[in-house]
Amino acid sequence: MDGLDTQRRRLVLGGAACLVAAALPQTALALPLAVGKPRNLDMLSINTGEHADVCYFNGKQYVDKELAVLNQLCRDHRRNVSTDMDPKLYDQLAAIFDLVDARNPITMVSGYRSPATNEMLRKNGGGQAKKSYHMTGQAIDFFIEDVPLSKLRNAALELKAGGVGYYPRSGFIHIDTGPIRSWS
Repeated sequence: MDGLDTQRRRLVLGGAACLVAAALPQTALALPLAVGKPRNLDMLSINTGEHADVCYFNGKQYVDKELAVLNQLCRDHRRNVSTDMDPKLYDQLAAIFDLVDARNPITMVSGYRSPATNEMLRKNGGGQAKKSYHMTGQAIDFFIEDVPLSKLRNAALELKAGGVGYYPRSGFIHIDTGPIRSWS
């Protein structure tokens, strides 16, 4: 067998391995959420005062109408534009809420940010990332009244489901559905 045959075989086997891996369940969603149970979120926006208490997952599938309510709540309030937020982000919030045994609604500080808003905040020295996951609907900053931020951070880290930022001076934590990483 020559080198070209070996390379072809590796390419074919590598491609097959990728197809098998893509067909397997995603481990990032190994969140401590009961399979087949509805998922609810009780959230309010600190910026608009709006409140939503919805069942966004009915036990079998995401409920588009309820996701739309959450997406509107998480909109860029400065420009009044929304996007389809990543439903896995809502799953993370629901899991964190359960892990900390919260009793009060989740208070959203920042959800979707349009590129224009993100750039404006960056120019004003807010420390926003140039390629922020907020601009793709994959990030949210929040707190829950009467739950210590350190407890929220620890619960988010326990999920191993994306990025976790800890901002005790600003009074919130950040979670996203990007790669697993953390910062303070």
